[in-house]
Amino acid sequence: MSEKHLPLSKKKIEKIINDFPTPFHLYDEKAILENARALKDAYAWNDGYKEFFAVKATPNPYLIKLLHREGFGVDCSSLAELIIAEKTGITGEEIMFSSNDTPANEFIKARELNATINLDDITHIAYLEKHAGLPGLICCRYNPGPLKKGNFIIGHPEEAKYGFTREQLFAGYKICKEKGIKRFGIHTMVASNELNANYFVETAEILFNVVAEISQKLNIRFEFVNLSGGVGIPYHPDQKRIDLAAMSRGVKAKYDEIIVANGLGPIKIYTECGRYITGPYGYLVSRVLHIKDTYKKFAGLDACMANLMRPALYGAYHHITVVGKENKPSNFVYDVTGSLCENNDKFAIDRALPELTPGDIVVIHDTGAHGYAMGFNYNGKLRSAELLLRENGDVVQIRRAETVDDYLATLDFAGLDSFR
Repeated sequence: MSEKHLPLSKKKIEKIINDFPTPFHLYDEKAILENARALKDAYAWNDGYKEFFAVKATPNPYLIKLLHREGFGVDCSSLAELIIAEKTGITGEEIMFSSNDTPANEFIKARELNATINLDDITHIAYLEKHAGLPGLICCRYNPGPLKKGNFIIGHPEEAKYGFTREQLFAGYKICKEKGIKRFGIHTMVASNELNANYFVETAEILFNVVAEISQKLNIRFEFVNLSGGVGIPYHPDQKRIDLAAMSRGVKAKYDEIIVANGLGPIKIYTECGRYITGPYGYLVSRVLHIKDTYKKFAGLDACMANLMRPALYGAYHHITVVGKENKPSNFVYDVTGSLCENNDKFAIDRALPELTPGDIVVIHDTGAHGYAMGFNYNGKLRSAELLLRENGDVVQIRRAETVDDYLATLDFAGLDSFR
């Protein structure tokens, strides 16, 4: 088995813990930026290519600002995410607003920011027009149904709640054209955490073909095709990173074959990766609190699934490093747990690790996306701090840890006195 490595020494991690109590999420700025630049370089053949970082993956304005400096926009899916973008200085068509079951106030905010609105359902055309007015540019999300096989996290497209059917897509663009809209884009997302490069080439082919058909039938021109995200990362040490160059070459070949050959270019290629950009370069740093030995061995951490719920939600694998014991044999088997009153509050089940003792520093890998972002407060657990390892080696706090006062702030204890 290959190994995953940390960007910091044990001495440096111990110094950080002296300043910031565990648990906390730590992000590696240098690695994130190098990864972001590699994605841009892969699609440099497309004039106008743009990545819209999926805010839902890691909704922290410091990370978003770093990526914006690299030319990235943002993909937002809620009012709070739109406000984060706005406060980070990102507005206009650098925002892609992709939501579903969308309330009116979110459409209103998206229109206020002049964001590109990516509609999820044909009925949302009238709903958007009624509550916020129609923009000059519209995008629709295509659900290809049985044309495309889905994967575990999102499920098969025909069973997913997202997007227009093929027939609705043609009807929707016709409605928009008749209402005077002249600028168009198209989007789809049918997988999550996918490592097969050919999957995304096939998705691009489906989108390019439907663009060609709609363009011909409705006499409209598409400005962009949003291939979305869903690009996976190798959570398990034995997995390989997706071949980004092969994916890009495949997309370009389909672009030349369908878009260029039919005189439909130039069309901008957009993506909205989140996990791929930040996921491998985030770490949940924790300490062992207790070792319990009953019917099996349990290593209880000061983190819990409120800090990282993917293992409980998906049965997802996250690699674990015991700091300072990397070279010791992994000859003990543990369930690595948190302290929630839920038996699925486990980061790992039957995981072979070096012998653990209370106080050991445990680092859980690949938490840079859908880690902190999916946190919650069940059992009154408080969400952790987020730290950033800067390129110069400094570590700064980019979100403080929650306090009990934060947790209790929305409760009206004063009203208890008169409550009968």
